[in-house]
Amino acid sequence: MLSRLTRLIHSTNNPSQAMSGPVIPTVPTALASYEITSKNTEPSGKTEVATFANGCFWGTQHLFDRYYGPKYGVIKTAVGYIGGSDKYKDPTYRQVCSGTTGFAEACKVEFDPERVGYAELVEFFYRTHDPTTVDRQGNDRGTQYRSVIFAQSPEQTEIARKITKEVEEKYFDPKGQRIITGIESAPTWHTAEEYHQTLNAKGVPDDPDTQAVIADMA
Repeated sequence: MLSRLTRLIHSTNNPSQAMSGPVIPTVPTALASYEITSKNTEPSGKTEVATFANGCFWGTQHLFDRYYGPKYGVIKTAVGYIGGSDKYKDPTYRQVCSGTTGFAEACKVEFDPERVGYAELVEFFYRTHDPTTVDRQGNDRGTQYRSVIFAQSPEQTEIARKITKEVEEKYFDPKGQRIITGIESAPTWHTAEEYHQTLNAKGVPDDPDTQAVIADMA
């Protein structure tokens, strides 16, 4: 699995949430969203999609499922491939791992926007990886491991840019670092092979660095 680097965004403001969620945001736009959505406890019946690429998709999916899930507004997640060459109509894991297809490993998050806001998910995305490295997360290297937010609408693009700016100013500017995460309009999504879906839930143990993410967020 992906080797996760030490997180630069740590606190949920509540240690009791370490293993369950929801995650309390730390930047203004996401926090404002949380103050509204956290009051809603029943499903609204609405569904929106967020798509994130930030390294190995197993770890990304695992963290969204673990900290959110249906209890906190994430209806379901899937892993797959996005952003590659039109030459590949049905890309395979082997092809994507070659680093020659242009596809990124990604996680598609279907969520109830009345229960969790897109701004909250974008900030959480930044908690789950190092957004300052180009085409690399830990020991995983290649364009398939790049950091990208694939926006589904102009509104999502605007929110993603705003959260990125706020996260960079709060956590990375003081360290002299910059976020290199791309923000792009979402192209065609390709769901990965079934054996990749919810792989952690099928008995694959957590890697130590994913556990470090959880500890850092406590």
